[in-house]
Formats: sequence, structure tokens, C-alpha cells
Amino acid sequence: MGEGMLSAIHGPADVHDLPADQLPELCADIRRTLVAYGHVHGGHIGSNLGMVEATVALHRVFDSPRDRIVFDVSHQSYVHKMLTGRAAAYLDPEHHDVTGFTNPDESEHDQFVLGHTGTSISLACGLAKTRDMRGGHENVIAVIGDGSLSSAIAFEGLNNAAEQGGNLIIVFNDNEMSIAEDHGGMYGPLARLRASGGTTEPNIFHAFGLDYRYVEDGNDVLALVRAFEAVRGIDHPVVVHIHTRKGLGLPVAADDDTAAASAASDIAAGGAIAATDATHTADATHAANDDGDETVIAEDLAITAGRCEANHWQNPDSAAGKPLGARKHYGQLAMAALERRFATEPGLVVISPATPGSNGITRAFRERAGRNYVDTGITEEHAVAFASGIARAGGRPVLATSATFFQRTFDQLQQELALNHTPATLLDFGGGLSGADNTHSGAFDIAMFGNIPSLTCLAPTSVHAFLDMLAWSTSAANDGPVVIRVPGDAILGAERAGEIADAADPAVTSDTVSTQDCPWNRYRIARAGSQVAILALGNEYPLGLRVVAALAQSDGDHAGIDATLVDPQQFSAIDAGTLRALAEDHRIVVTLEDGQLEGGWGEKITAWYANAGWAAGNRAADHRASGHAGGTLPHPVHVLNFGGAKEFTDRIPLADLNERYGLTVEQVTKAIRSLL
Repeated sequence: MGEGMLSAIHGPADVHDLPADQLPELCADIRRTLVAYGHVHGGHIGSNLGMVEATVALHRVFDSPRDRIVFDVSHQSYVHKMLTGRAAAYLDPEHHDVTGFTNPDESEHDQFVLGHTGTSISLACGLAKTRDMRGGHENVIAVIGDGSLSSAIAFEGLNNAAEQGGNLIIVFNDNEMSIAEDHGGMYGPLARLRASGGTTEPNIFHAFGLDYRYVEDGNDVLALVRAFEAVRGIDHPVVVHIHTRKGLGLPVAADDDTAAASAASDIAAGGAIAATDATHTADATHAANDDGDETVIAEDLAITAGRCEANHWQNPDSAAGKPLGARKHYGQLAMAALERRFATEPGLVVISPATPGSNGITRAFRERAGRNYVDTGITEEHAVAFASGIARAGGRPVLATSATFFQRTFDQLQQELALNHTPATLLDFGGGLSGADNTHSGAFDIAMFGNIPSLTCLAPTSVHAFLDMLAWSTSAANDGPVVIRVPGDAILGAERAGEIADAADPAVTSDTVSTQDCPWNRYRIARAGSQVAILALGNEYPLGLRVVAALAQSDGDHAGIDATLVDPQQFSAIDAGTLRALAEDHRIVVTLEDGQLEGGWGEKITAWYANAGWAAGNRAADHRASGHAGGTLPHPVHVLNFGGAKEFTDRIPLADLNERYGLTVEQVTKAIRSLL
């Protein structure tokens, strides 16, 4: 362990207690430690060297973890870690036990696991939103560099921050570098801002409506302390633009200062240079659905604790008496269920990245919801990160948008949401096969969501199941991210026709949930039979009902089959217990899904039986079934998967697509009978 000042720093309180005139000495000791550490272990040294003074000043002025500091990418958080109880990892080779990025599992001072760029402002907006809804007073600080600012999501965050208001401090670390040189049209105006001492226009931050401060010497710790003290406790968003030097403290060639600073960004063990990250930009193209006609659901709908009475669908859904489609119908019911809780649950927030009316979020609801509703504009990536920030601070966000638009958010779904295991609820509208044009198909949502780790993916088959799932996912019993596939027109039509009874099993309300485990991890046996099991996921549940009914009918060539009908309820986990039980007395297992088959849900069922050695055609299964191996399996299991092809379709009627993919009663029953 070293004997400098850093070895005596065990937490931010020690930084607060230092005499001001000792802060430069602490910075010098940290810089020496970083250089030595980098030559032994490698890492993102250049970015940390430039942020030494800023990080010391942040922990001098603010009170972490009560005040929340979010480091963009977080590769520049080494100094932050040194000052929050982890200095030994940098001073003593035997204690090299920290990650290269922030991680809440490592310290309460780390807000998120972060390794991709541009999301700190969005996350900080979410943290600040929950604070404001709950009447808190802590500071929220986002630290972002000029390279990261080129990310589209960073602009989305600035846009939201300006409208949201309240305390939000954005420390803009401008070292004139990204991983290599900065590129883009905004960097000329930024250079002119630096040259003018922060006074020239146009000022990109003023253009967003944000307050702005400039610190010319961002490596003067005392100047930074003064600048941060001036904005501590501020009541509106402010950008503190600090001009720093990347790699400060490393030798720089006199004839190539810029190149050397870039090279100093990352030092591998032994002093070699390694560039390990890249900035990412987000596609800004967005085709929005028309808001459509808005209607207000009847105020006297019998909705209690997130549940709706069974006759809910009989209400006249519009002034003209025309029934609503599934998106608006189920969306309005979801909003009504949530609205009843707003008064007692200030952290419950509905988020729409534009197109609210398409999903039943009516204008009247938005006006009544007030602060409990946020339209982020056409910013799906920001909306997911924003939701994660709300959830991280203890709120319960519900983000509602189309399946086709969720595709734009894959990185945030994986990184900001699932990796951080924050309890946000995503309402996935318009998922599945449809007659949409080729840019708005929802056929890919099961394959996308279902393959993200730690994301619970629910597929309700009735309004009761849908509202129960929403009540659970937004309750304290749930501790992780959840996507709920909003039922489509097939389910709504079956409910209106009385074909679907209450598929909510178990029944869960916001008042009765008491377990961290998802109540829908097990598949629901809707009808017990033998020989053939139909596993009908989500919107294909009505087809499953009709297939079972058709199989039960005998004709001159076939006897009736007493088939089992299974409602899987979710597509994020395999219910091995149910699949194993089905294998005992069923020869055929059929999966039905209204999405891309390749990489989707049904193939996982097939793979499970194949890997268990129970699938037909598997030699071990055939051998055991013949009675020669002494196994317990009476016969191999044939698995049939029905779903969409991996293709783009353009305005093809759904009935035609179902015919193309074999998703009709006639085609499914024919395939089953051919195996018996």
C-alpha cells in the first residue's frame, strides 16, 4: 500500500475534511497512482487522468451516495472509485478487485453498470424525476464527455432535461477528444465556445433551453470546487462546461500534442496502447403511427386494484359506437388501472415516446395524470434509459410503445435496463403478425425480447391476466425489468365472443402480491388431455382453443383426440417441469406463436426436448421408448412448431399470412393427424 495522501482516503467524508489547500496535493497523488496502475494493469487511463480534479471536486462539494453521480460510459470512474473506499485496488497489486466501470454491486456510490456511451443524461433525468415526484432534495449529476455528446441519445436526454426542470447538473467534460478525434458539426461551435470563454453564440446548450456555466481550466481543482458549489442545490437544469486535458500527467511529444493525448486514452499492461471502446450513434429516423381518434373510457368501469370486471368489453368504446381495436382497448384499461394508484404512489410514472393515442393513452388521461405522465417525444432510446433511472431511484415506470419502435432500443433494453436489473415495465403494443407495412411489423418482438437476459417476458391471454401482470410488475414484489405483450385483436375478439374465460391464474393484484418470484413462470394447463399438447403463446391462444376443439371431433377417417391445451403465459423461461410431465403421456407437442419462428419461442421448446434426449428422431429417445434401455420415457416426443418465416412482409392481410405460415385450424390439425 502506498503512503501518499490517497491511502488515507476511505470515503467522500475524508475528501470533505481535507483543508482546501491540500486538494491539489491529493490530485497529484491520484495522478501518480493512475500512471503507475496503468503501466501494470492497463485500462482507460487517459480519460481518468483528465478527470482527476473534476472527480475530486465532485466528491468535495457533493454528498455521494445521497447525491447521485452518473458517469457516462463510466470508463473514467477510476478516480471516483479511489475516493469511495476502493483506493487499495489501485495502490496495492494484491487488491486488484474492481471492475473497469461503475457497478452498484461493488459500491453504493455507483448508480449503474455502464459501459456504452451517451446515456448518463437520460439516466440522470430518471433519477431526478423520481426524486421530484417524492419531494426529495438531493442533487443529481450527470458527467458526460464531448465524445459521448455526439450520441443521439445524449441529445434526447438534453431535450428531456430542459423540459423536465428541477435540479439536474450536467458536467460536460470537454477535452477536445473522443476515442480518436471528435467528428461532427457541433464541434466547431464548441471550439468557439472554448475560445470565447463560454460566451459566444450559438451555444448548443442554450439552444436546448438549458442554463450554462463555463470553467476554462478544468484541471484546476479549486476553480472546479467553486463552480460546483455555485450550482449545488440549483432548482433547474444546468450545464457546467469544463475544459480539461485528456491524459494530463503522461509524457507528450512536443510536435504532436493531440495525437499523444489520444494515445494516452488507453494503456495496456507494459505501456502498450489499446483502444477498447467505441462511441455509438443512434438512428434518428422514426415513422410514427397516427395518433388516431381518442376516446375516454367510461369513468365507472369496474376496475379495482389493477383488475377489471369480466364484462368490461361490453362498453361502447367510442361516440360512434364503433368498438376500439385491441391496442386502444387494452391500453385504456391499463391506464385506468394505473391512474387509480397515482395519488398514493408518486413514483408510478407512465412514459410514452410519442404516439400515445395509438396505444389508448388518451388526451383526457394525460391531462388528469399530470406529473405521473411523461411524453419524451420521439426518443425511444432515451425513454428506456429514463425509465431505468426512475426505477433505480425507487420509482415504478411504465413505458408504452409499439413493438416495431422497441426495436430501436435494443442496446438500452440490454444495457441500461436488463444488465442493471431495474424494475421498469414495458407495454409492448402491436406485437406479432399483422397486415402492417414492412417498416412497422411487430413480428420480431418475441425473438428480440425473449433472448435478453434478466428480462421477464409475459404474454397474457385475457384482460384479467393482462391487468394482473401489470399490477404485479409495478408492485414492490417485482425487482426486475418486465415486458408485457399487450393482447392483440385475436384475444380481444375471442373475449368479446365469450370464447375466453378468466385466464388469470394465479390472480394477483397490487394489494396481494407478496413474492419476488414471477407468478407466471409456470405454464398454465388450461385443459388437460393426452396424446397431443397444444402450447399456444399469447395471441395464438384462441387458435389453440379452436385446434383442440377440432381435434376432439371424429370423422370417418379419424377418431377424436382429447388434446391438452397449455397457456405458456411467458416466453422468457422454459418451464421444464411442465414439459417433462407432458412427455409422459403425450406423443406430440405443438407450439403456436405469432412471430418469427427462427430464433423465437417454439424452437426453444424443440431444443429442450432434443437436448433432454426425448425428441422423436433422437436415437437415445427411440431406444428408451422401445423398452431396451430401461428408461422411463414411454415414447419419443414429436415437436411441431408453427410461426412466421424470417422475412419482411408488406401490407399482406393477416389471414393470408396465417395461411402462408400454417397458422390455421385446418393446417395445424392436418399436421398433427399425419403423425398419429
